[in-house]
Amino acid sequence: MKPYAASLKKRPPEVSRQQIVVTGLGGLCALGTNAADIWDAMRNGRCGIGELDVPLLRDAKTRTGAQIRHLPEWDIDKRKLVAIDRFALLAAMAADEALRNAGLKPAEMDSRRIGAVVGTGIFGTEAADENYFALLREGKSRANVFTVPRIMPSAPAGQVSMIHGLRGPVFGVTSACASSNHAFSAAADQLRLGRADVMLAGGTDAPLVFGVVKAWEALRALARETCRPFSNDRDGLVLGEGSAILVLETYEHAKARGANILAEFAGVGLSADASDIVSPTVEGPAAAIEACLADAGMRIEDVDYINAHGTGTKANDQIETTAIRTVFGAHADTLSVSSTKSMHAHCMGASGALEAIACIMAIREGLVPPTANFRERDPDCDLDITPNVARPRKVRAAISNAFAFGGTNAVAAFRSV
Repeated sequence: MKPYAASLKKRPPEVSRQQIVVTGLGGLCALGTNAADIWDAMRNGRCGIGELDVPLLRDAKTRTGAQIRHLPEWDIDKRKLVAIDRFALLAAMAADEALRNAGLKPAEMDSRRIGAVVGTGIFGTEAADENYFALLREGKSRANVFTVPRIMPSAPAGQVSMIHGLRGPVFGVTSACASSNHAFSAAADQLRLGRADVMLAGGTDAPLVFGVVKAWEALRALARETCRPFSNDRDGLVLGEGSAILVLETYEHAKARGANILAEFAGVGLSADASDIVSPTVEGPAAAIEACLADAGMRIEDVDYINAHGTGTKANDQIETTAIRTVFGAHADTLSVSSTKSMHAHCMGASGALEAIACIMAIREGLVPPTANFRERDPDCDLDITPNVARPRKVRAAISNAFAFGGTNAVAAFRSV
């Protein structure tokens, strides 16, 4: 693999290098039902993983996950809910918070210049499970009439658009647990190409249903108790549900309307392992990190914090450690690293967007969130993984790693403004 300094000289042709900024955050997961509560839990090392209470999981062995116990009240026409699966509802609610946080009212703007890209790792699993149970176990003769609009992977983006009146570029992306970071990349492209002034971008998933949990059980990748990324006694990942949405704008648009700019969306790097459907390589993740730094125009010394993919599986954490060391060399020893999946669990397509909240708030508050549940050092994961307790540190720039099944890698960079 070519050294990073060499790859920096071969940046792809630029469409536009106008600055893109983050002006709004919204989110829901087991840690909280708004972005502020989610960050408060992260910074204090509170874990949202616990015993599941999901009716359709009655026949599954897995009883541990990160579940949203109660959704907040929301002013929406209840008649619309019959056509919305849980993963799309979570996205629409996160988008509502993000728009309010950004001070945006699409109805009072040119909504043709506002779009949305929402990633998901799976699809409308709630609708799928309900229909399989109804047809195969209860003997019903037909599926629910709203099954197709509820189940399609693009439903969250469509619901965000319809509920909030967005008439710009709107579409979904799906690349397993790299979906959020791919959504950020696609949204940034729309802004740089001049197709929109504002884009909502993020991810959502609600995988705590019988079929999905049983599928993960078959992979033998689920932890028995909790998620312990980088800890030598880790034994797998934990599934969670959630959604997070960021408001991305061109700097010029944000400045013109007097927006509160939270951070710069500095760049993104994409790569593919082209190797194995479930086993990652070192080369693919390292290439994505390098491409991200090149896109952002960053030196390795500019990065202070990495929100690791950090799923809590033996192989994943070791490979990610090697990839980080491959790119950052000696600077890896000065980096702060953590995996917030130790608290919100693996929310599949939503994970990258939840982790973006961690990166942005780490920059704003000068505080690195911890890797919770850590008990025992792994000599093969020899990074400073910020065990159990948050650490004060000036964070000028942070990157968020997402390395997905299928070998699709996406790394996003955020920078102070």
